[in-house]
Amino acid sequence: MFPIDDTVPRRHPPLVVWGLIAINVLVFWYQISLSPQEAQALAYQWALVPRRFSDPAWALANGLNPYDYLPFFTNMFMHGGWGHLIGNMWVLWIMGSAVEDRFGHGRFLLFYLLCGLAASFTHYAFNAFSVIPALGASGAIAGMISAYGILFPRARIIIMVPILFFPFFFELPALLFALIWYLMQVIPGITDLLQPRVGGGIAWWAHIGGFVAGAVLYRLFRPRHPPHYWRDQTYLGYGPRGEKA
Repeated sequence: MFPIDDTVPRRHPPLVVWGLIAINVLVFWYQISLSPQEAQALAYQWALVPRRFSDPAWALANGLNPYDYLPFFTNMFMHGGWGHLIGNMWVLWIMGSAVEDRFGHGRFLLFYLLCGLAASFTHYAFNAFSVIPALGASGAIAGMISAYGILFPRARIIIMVPILFFPFFFELPALLFALIWYLMQVIPGITDLLQPRVGGGIAWWAHIGGFVAGAVLYRLFRPRHPPHYWRDQTYLGYGPRGEKA
């Protein structure tokens, strides 16, 4: 379920979204410039390896500092492949620009980073002894999806669902999209807890933690009185005459 477009009007350029996309692309460009051994070392140093913090003896034996907590922050700017990067940055562009427009640049940046940190700590809490590096902006973007759904519950989102080799396009209210997306994280997240697997995979609980953080924190960052928006622009995502701005 992949968002393609939405109906929410923007009034200001999304400077923070542009900056975040640029940073993520530059970091990934650096990652792929390394040899496989160097890239693995970089991931263990700067991505989130939960056992590094839950088992200091293991961390020290593997050359990692168990008291350096920067990976809880830096992992959200790293990605595991082109598909991972492009998918995250596309959703950040589609939805993040609308949330930034409502919050303002500074508020949005702080909101994004706090959701990313919440995602990191949630992943750690549910995978304390994992030695697999967790990385990606997905947790922070999950918080943004949550805020988007609450801010614009009746705005329309065009989504693409690939079935076999054919793309199918649907239109959903933003709140329904956010809730379906959340359920798509919770169900496999619970399954992973009941049937833990060895090896890599998707950090479902990072997504869940980021989403919940977004739902809780958005009220702290939303301006109380956005005077330049009509009511239907805020809730429906359309301009005052029904047009897309």
